[in-house]
Parts: sequence; C-alpha cells; structure tokens
Amino acid sequence: MAALPASTRFGYSLGSFTTGAFGTVPGLLLLPYLTDTMAVPGAVAGVIVLVPKAWDVVFNPFAGRLSDTDLARSGSRRRFLAIGGTGVAILFALLFAHPGFGSTWADATYVVVLFILCATAYGIFQVPFNALPAELTDSYDERTRITSWRIGLLAIAILISGGVAPLITEGIGGVTGYRVMGVVIGVVILVGTIGVLLGTRGAPVGDRRPNSPGWRELLATMKGWRPFRWLLSVYFVQSLGVAVLLAGVNYAARYVFGDAGLQTYLFVGFVGPALLTMPLWPRLGARWGKLWGFRFASLCFGVACAGLCATQVLPLGVAFVFVALAGVGYAGIQVFPLAILPDLITAEEARTGETRAGVTAGVWTAGETLGLALGPGLFGLLLTIGGYVSSKDFSVPQPGSAVTAIVIGFSIIPGVFVLLGIPLLRKSVLA
Repeated sequence: MAALPASTRFGYSLGSFTTGAFGTVPGLLLLPYLTDTMAVPGAVAGVIVLVPKAWDVVFNPFAGRLSDTDLARSGSRRRFLAIGGTGVAILFALLFAHPGFGSTWADATYVVVLFILCATAYGIFQVPFNALPAELTDSYDERTRITSWRIGLLAIAILISGGVAPLITEGIGGVTGYRVMGVVIGVVILVGTIGVLLGTRGAPVGDRRPNSPGWRELLATMKGWRPFRWLLSVYFVQSLGVAVLLAGVNYAARYVFGDAGLQTYLFVGFVGPALLTMPLWPRLGARWGKLWGFRFASLCFGVACAGLCATQVLPLGVAFVFVALAGVGYAGIQVFPLAILPDLITAEEARTGETRAGVTAGVWTAGETLGLALGPGLFGLLLTIGGYVSSKDFSVPQPGSAVTAIVIGFSIIPGVFVLLGIPLLRKSVLA
C-alpha cells in the first residue's frame, strides 16, 4: 500500500491531544488535588485514583466490541470518537470543579463519581482511536511512521497539558487554580477530538468484515494469542512505571528539590527531550528492528532512573540530565509497542477473517489504563508508608521518611518496572 498522505498522519495524530491531556494531568495533579486541597489521606487518595481506572479495565473491552459492531454496520468509528472525546472534555472540567460540600468524604465521593464517568467517556474515545492504525494502512513501515507522528504530537500534548496545568494551579493557587485548570485542559481535550474527526475524513477506516464472535470465543482468542499477551504484558508494567514517576513529580519538586515552581521545569525536562528525539526512534527501528529499539529505549529509561536515586545529593543540573535521559527512553517505549500492535492485529484478522481491531484495542487500553491507575495508587501507598501528612494547603512539614518515600517513588520503582519489560521482549512478540 502507498504511503499515507501527511495530512492523514497529522489528522489522526491530533487525537493525541485528547489522550495526552487526560492521560497526563490526572496522573500529575489528581493525587495532590485530593491530599492537599481536600485533606484526603494518601492511601485513600490512591484508592480513589485507582477505582475509576479499574472500572475501565472491565469497560474498555466492551467498548471495543461495540466499536467493532458500529464499524461493521456503518463502516466508520467516527461516532464513538465524537461522543467519547466530547464527554471527556466536559467531565474533565467538572472533575476538578471542587464542589466544596463541607465534608472531606463528600467531596472525595464527588471526585470518584466524576472520574468514573470521565474514564468511561475516555474509553469510548481511546478504543477506536487505538484501533485506527491497523485500518489506515497495512504497510509495516508506514505504521511505524504514523505511530511516530502520533507519539510526536502526544509529546507536544503532554508538554502543553503537563506544563500548563501545574502553572495554572500554582499561579492561581488553591481550589480556584484547579477549577481554572480543569476548564483549560478540557478545551485542549476538545480541540484534540475535533482535530482527529476533521483530519481523518475520507481516510480508509477498515474492511466491513464479520464482527467478532461471542465473549467465550474472544476469551479463547486472547488466551491463544501469545504474541499479543507478551506485548501487552510489557506495555502494562512499563505504563505502571511511568505512571509512578509522573505521580511523583509534584511531590519531588516540592519536597526533594525544595521548590514547587520546579514542577513545570521537571516536566518539560522530561517531555522536551522525548519530543526532540522522537524522529530518531523510527530510524533506529528501521535499522535494527522494532524489538531492539524497544529494548534500547527501556535501558535508557532504567539508567536514568538509577541516576535519579541520588537526587538529594546531586547538583540540580546533573539531576536534570537524568530527567532528560528518562525522557529520551520514554519516547522509545511509547513508539515501539504502538508500532508493533497494528502488525499483530492485521495478522490475527487475516488468520480469522473477522474484525479484531476494536476489541483488541479495548483490551490493550484496559491494560494501559490499569497500569496508569496503579501508578498513582502505588505512589499514594508509598506516601502513607513514609508518614506523609496530608493538608489543605501544603503547609504541613513532612518527616524525612516521607521525603525518602518520594525519592523511591520518583526513581527506583519506575526504573525497576520499565526494566522488567526487557526480558519479556522476545522474538515471539512478532511471531
């Protein structure tokens, strides 16, 4: 198949503003939003962040099946993209609206309910969005290119949303800062949704193959689909590692580096190098293969996290070098699994003669969502173990044990989880 037009690659990739904003900002700010504006204990806040994502693990495969059904009937996944993306934008703004019921637990319950609704809408959008690359092209190299475009715009989206959101919350301060941030990021999410809808008009959207069979048959397919299970396992453990690191940025800036204003610079120092090196990873994959590129990216991230273990004694400039190296590795561990996934989907659809992209994307998204949800939850648990003291305005001094827990969550744990993916990256992934 001929290469896709640049306009199609760009149009599809604009959806990364929706996925990037929703995937990044709650991971950065929802935990401190709960612990330091509502005084929710760290472990409880971690559970609150986890529960809606756990719901997504159940819902996303169902959303994938619905998306496949809609494709078979209408020849398009656009309706799900529109409904899901618009819902995420509105519900995200409401999530950070802080109702101020006068009770910590009433306010926390509001967050749980809104986050569940927002996560559901996100699944409706993300599942068809992840399914599209397998249908836009059947070219092995073109899929790497479209994935690199997608991850490139994802890096920009993360840079914008992850950099601007803390600036707003810190600049305005308090509950009002979170409310304004919620509206601004909601607009970013809506722009991404409109972009992907307009950008993929007229693009190929896949064959109207027979829809996937019942759930028992699908479970049997997943059980026997070894390459997909290997790849999903790697993506899950690495998403968990990245989520733990992102959950720690706010706390590391404030209590390890001693300056809350460094939060934005830490984030930019992580995502900026990822954006700059993004075009290099597809070239490395073309030269040495996607698996070797994936392994090398994982190693870069792991080495960087090992260096961050010494954050408390390193000069600030050296610490930022390790943050940048982690960003370089992060770019690769995002590009390669998403470039490999469409190859696996196409092979499976060719083998079965039935639509698999939607339900596969649903299972994939469920694994990613669970990893991203467990990250803040694990970090919240570390805070509790370290004796972190929650408050409503960050005014309470923290014990040394809490600072140590933050360092561990910001460096050792993310590195370990990402490096755990390397032994799983066997040639059988592409078999």
